[in-house]
Amino acid sequence: YFATKDEYKRSVPGRIIGLTKDSDDDPALRMALQTREQHIKRDRATSNICTSQVLLAVMAGMYGVFHGPKGLKEIAINIHKKTAILERNLTKIGLKQHNKYFFDTLLLDGPTDKIKKIAELNKINFNYINENKFSISLNETTSVKDVQKIVDTIAKALNIDLFEIDLNNSTNRFPDQLKRDSKFMDSEIFNKYHSETALMRYIKNLERKDLSLTHSMISLGSCTMKLNAASEMLPISWAKWNNIHPFVPLNQARGYQKLIKKLEKQLNEITGFSGTSLQPNSGAQGEYAGLMVIRAYLKSISQEHRNICLIPSSAHGTNPASAVMAGMKVVVVGTDKHGNINVDELKEKATHYKDNLAALMITYPSTHGVFESSIQKITETIHSNGGQVYMDGANMNAQVGLTNPFIIGADVCHLNLHKTFAIPHGGGGPGVGPICVAKHLVPFLPNNPIINVSSNESIKSISGAPWGSALACVISYGYISMLGAKGLRSSTEFAILNANYIKNRIENHYDILYTGEKGRAAHELIIDCRSFKSNGIEVMDIAKRLIDYGFHAPTVSFPVPGTMMIEPTESENIEEINRFCDAMIHIRKEIDECAETETNNLLKNAPHTMKMIMQENWNYPYSRQKAAFPTSYVLENKFWPSVRRVDDAYGDRNLICTCEPIESYQ
Repeated sequence: YFATKDEYKRSVPGRIIGLTKDSDDDPALRMALQTREQHIKRDRATSNICTSQVLLAVMAGMYGVFHGPKGLKEIAINIHKKTAILERNLTKIGLKQHNKYFFDTLLLDGPTDKIKKIAELNKINFNYINENKFSISLNETTSVKDVQKIVDTIAKALNIDLFEIDLNNSTNRFPDQLKRDSKFMDSEIFNKYHSETALMRYIKNLERKDLSLTHSMISLGSCTMKLNAASEMLPISWAKWNNIHPFVPLNQARGYQKLIKKLEKQLNEITGFSGTSLQPNSGAQGEYAGLMVIRAYLKSISQEHRNICLIPSSAHGTNPASAVMAGMKVVVVGTDKHGNINVDELKEKATHYKDNLAALMITYPSTHGVFESSIQKITETIHSNGGQVYMDGANMNAQVGLTNPFIIGADVCHLNLHKTFAIPHGGGGPGVGPICVAKHLVPFLPNNPIINVSSNESIKSISGAPWGSALACVISYGYISMLGAKGLRSSTEFAILNANYIKNRIENHYDILYTGEKGRAAHELIIDCRSFKSNGIEVMDIAKRLIDYGFHAPTVSFPVPGTMMIEPTESENIEEINRFCDAMIHIRKEIDECAETETNNLLKNAPHTMKMIMQENWNYPYSRQKAAFPTSYVLENKFWPSVRRVDDAYGDRNLICTCEPIESYQ
């Protein structure tokens, strides 16, 4: 979680949820301040410097919902009480405790070598600061029995007779002025769901508001919303994977070490590179890490003055902001009518900046949904002018098993494990954006100040933990290991096949903006919706109407305004893809029935909520059935949107920073 003053809200990274209202003036929540995003601000964006750990935020939120203010206070009192009991009993055996005030952590003197030896035999880890100091932190899972075990362990290390700990209550060990008397968590949500069944139903109620893969395909272009199979997800619920500290001694995490090394080897083989760092926690963080590795390498060969980064207009949206964060100057290269990089312009600019050229950032296939036919010539041009090639791996789902970044001439790439390798997006996280590098860049991979994972030449840590979101990596390891080389290649082939099948089915109804030189798309395609303005229809109207058909809209107005980018992935069967195509073709016919001067139509009024359909007075020039049940499939599998079209500007003006009642914002 991140908080700041109101004056800085437009520079805050990450996701901000704003309160707005829909067409019926009903309250609705939406992601606010989209102008911070990388597809709008480009090199001035702030949203790409963090990874939204949404799944973890949901868990933390539901922890608060279940316990509520009373439960959390009771937990805190118990933690503090046990910590005070532990302090009193440790001072009995002669240990000095340095913290005058504390809540859950004690700082103690003691012979750490002796204590560590006995503690590890008893499967206890303390925080060893130096040879004479260590600290102990407790939490709500620590029982009185655990406190007794801690005291016994330290007593054994000091050759002191064991004794039963004194459990008498102790006064608070923090200043009176820090004692909280004000109320907190007053919202009804935190004071209502305190049984497991009640909480389960509340979570299910929220889940029903989400149009997810359990309903239909999510063809968000550039997002690769593939299936997260149960077989890959199951191990992350096992305690031996999920209940381990990121800085546990390595000899206590041999299983993790084996898995991490295998996964790094797998990713090396997939990319053709020599080294991998799993540390970056998002794709954008991977971009930044890769560029910093390039800068460290250039410095090692006395070329640190190189700071120009060429970025095609077809590159992924986060690239410019990452380059600026890495201290580089961005120079944009245009594209041709096929969506490919303008090779002549690239050569001209590479030559012009040859004395200061640091890198080219290129997405392959491009965000325009095509394979760059001259990709190897492009990378050769950069190398001949002293630069390195960074390949954005956002579209790696179209490469695995068919080609790789090394073959095309890249020096470093990042991968999105939450795209290509089946980690859930979960509304925005947790993401994992490892970087893979060629042999000459391996020494510069990011290190960690506590656990050495690289070399003396490495860049500083990119995230707090040495292997980033290590638990999420278990999913990708399972995905790769179970599919194997043949399965991975097959997945890529089906992803490309599915995109081109959609292209062939709808191209007589929608203009395909870009195709390769052979008239094909890669793993995604862009349809041009700008011509529908003559009917009074915008691309957003099509997106909203798709909800009535039971589909999450594809990516809208990125990378080209007024267009829609469709990526089916390999996860969908022919029946689902046909259903999506049928919906798009049906909507195209509805567009033909619209007139620029008449806004009371199916698309402008979409999506249609249950509240609308149930109204006694129906003041629309079409039937309720056509509005809410446009196909027979929808009649049996209806997803009801919670709100109608929302007021974006209102939402940007009304950010929710506390859990006050909705009425207080009206």
